[in-house]
Amino acid sequence: MAQELLAPQLSSLIRRFHSEYENSVPSNLIWKSTLIVACCFTLLAACHSRADGARPSIEFTRVPPAEEIRTDKLDIIQGRVIGARPGQLIILYVKTGSWWLQPLSNMPYTAIKPPDSTWVNSTHVGLEYAALLVEPGYHPQTMMNMLPGVGGDIAAIARVDGATSGPTTHNLLRFSGYDWRVRNAPSSRGDTDNNYDPSNAWTDSDGALHLRIAKQSDKWTCAEVSLVRNLGYGSYSFVVRDTGNLEPAVVFAMFTWDYAGDDQNNREMDIEISRWGDPTSKNAQYEIQPFYIPANVARLTVPSGPLTHLFRWEPGKATFKTVSGPLTDPRSEIVGHHVFTSGVPSPGAESVRMALYIYGKSASPIKNGAEVVIERFEYLP
Repeated sequence: MAQELLAPQLSSLIRRFHSEYENSVPSNLIWKSTLIVACCFTLLAACHSRADGARPSIEFTRVPPAEEIRTDKLDIIQGRVIGARPGQLIILYVKTGSWWLQPLSNMPYTAIKPPDSTWVNSTHVGLEYAALLVEPGYHPQTMMNMLPGVGGDIAAIARVDGATSGPTTHNLLRFSGYDWRVRNAPSSRGDTDNNYDPSNAWTDSDGALHLRIAKQSDKWTCAEVSLVRNLGYGSYSFVVRDTGNLEPAVVFAMFTWDYAGDDQNNREMDIEISRWGDPTSKNAQYEIQPFYIPANVARLTVPSGPLTHLFRWEPGKATFKTVSGPLTDPRSEIVGHHVFTSGVPSPGAESVRMALYIYGKSASPIKNGAEVVIERFEYLP
């Protein structure tokens, strides 16, 4: 670009130089001087070109904790790229002895999202983390003893030690035999900006999980927990105490989510207890994404009292069911049932989550907060 801008100026100056001095200076001196002028402009253009084409760089804005031993534990890693070009991608690695491709060997690419060139994904935890900015079509190795250098299809590399303090290392709780990460960052889930406070999620002396919406400093704060590992195909069940008195603007969701699953709508499948702001509507739904396809949503009404919600995830099929009371109680009745056979995602790096949050487009704004108690979560392959 710099050469294109400077070329007309160089040509004009050379013509002027010849015109003014051709009758008074020997021709060999004219061409030597012309060559000097041309070289000066070329060097100036090169300086501009280097400034315009400065190397891109990668920043980490959230770093998972440091773990020395390789485990199946997942955490969130995110950052941004300065100077990214359209089409470029992020490749993630974690170091546990060797460098391992993340989040999975068959899911190697992390998208760079406009307009601010941010990126986010799941990763297994380790001692160090690395991000590579690569050109489209780059094929990464699954395992390496050493990271590659910048050059060719690799435009930039950044690496960082695992965190030894901070939100990713402390906001964990144990529930139903699993570790769950407690959300502490805002989200736009619910078509509004919801804030989350880790103090809104806890387990009691009986081991039950409590999620709460509470007002803090005149602002509502919500709660969300996510499993720190992916489970894949199988049956997921949630035993929940009475949710019959939730306000119309409150949403309690049990769902799967994968940061890397944009090509499969983030592998999101939902059981949601909410009237979505309408006091007269049904109070629950089963859903696979995208929700705007009518066949992907099944609305239902669930009663007050304890309920067991579950879904069975199989290749090309997701079966949802809600039962009054525990599954083992012979008096329990099926109050909801639906089978999806189209658009069902395949497993990836998804994790199961539970969230209690506010729907922002409600005609009946939240007044009193909310609390939901989940007595047990169970997974069976």
